[in-house]
Amino acid sequence: MRARLLILSLVALLAICVPFTTQAAAGTTFTAHLSAGQEVQTPAVVSNAQGQAIFHLNAEGTELRYKLIVANIDDVMFAHIHTAVAGANGPVVAFLFHGPTISGRTQGVLAEGTITASDLVGPLAGHSLSDLVSALESGGAYANAHTTAYPAGEIRGQIK
Repeated sequence: MRARLLILSLVALLAICVPFTTQAAAGTTFTAHLSAGQEVQTPAVVSNAQGQAIFHLNAEGTELRYKLIVANIDDVMFAHIHTAVAGANGPVVAFLFHGPTISGRTQGVLAEGTITASDLVGPLAGHSLSDLVSALESGGAYANAHTTAYPAGEIRGQIK
């Protein structure tokens, strides 16, 4: 009898918790601090540029709003979200800024917008936005700003 009560209690607890864990990311905010020191390149990137990326997932989990703010960065060509853990490079999965190249120094908001499933590219093309969100939640994605001086990326930040 005790075992049956324990099993029923566990089943009830799972029934309550599972819906919350599957929607835990909805309404979540993710951030990344971008710097040259996080770039994975040889030779190393030498730059005083910095950035901050803020991402907010709507309650339905269908839109990821973002703002990318930068300082001390010159001649920005692109900015993307890539999938890879810290210390590794990975493919582009979403555009944050897709040009044209901004000549000269950029200070302040570089880009803002909304990412939906239809905006996903590369290995996430055709996937749901929840696949990108899973990468963000696990620390498996980073924001990267590319410049004419550093086409592979001048500043990078792991999204958390």
